[in-house]
Amino acid sequence: MSTRAYEVRVAEDPADREACFRVRKDVFVGEQGVPEDLEYDEYDAVAVHVLAVREDGVPLGTGRLLHGEQAAEKTGGDLSLGSLGRLAVTKDARGLGVGVALVRAIEDAARARGLAAVDLHAQTHALGFYERLGYEAYGPEYPEAGIPHRAMRRTL
Repeated sequence: MSTRAYEVRVAEDPADREACFRVRKDVFVGEQGVPEDLEYDEYDAVAVHVLAVREDGVPLGTGRLLHGEQAAEKTGGDLSLGSLGRLAVTKDARGLGVGVALVRAIEDAARARGLAAVDLHAQTHALGFYERLGYEAYGPEYPEAGIPHRAMRRTL
């Protein structure tokens, strides 16, 4: 599959949002063992969700952006920061550039909302991925849903 065989878009209609949640369930709940009650939260109703979809309609990946008051808890109260989260790419789509395309789409959504930077909580095995995209780790490692994480930030 070429890297042009999919598109990334903001998930605005209910079918796209459901596709986002299915990808997250497959990756986080199914593969990583995250409890379902931790995976879905009150922020899902207000987040900007992005979805990568193959040309034939198969969902390949998702991520979300929190901004404003919704992001404040994750960004230390700084309303100029967005919070990238729930980035997930299906097993079959890994290595195709889907994760990079999703991160860039989330950054575009953050810029469109006037945000200065994007924070995220990266699983430690994914630090290199985010570093290649310009994110810098800060602070100590900590557990989230039983998985080691570090905070990271990229100025837009």
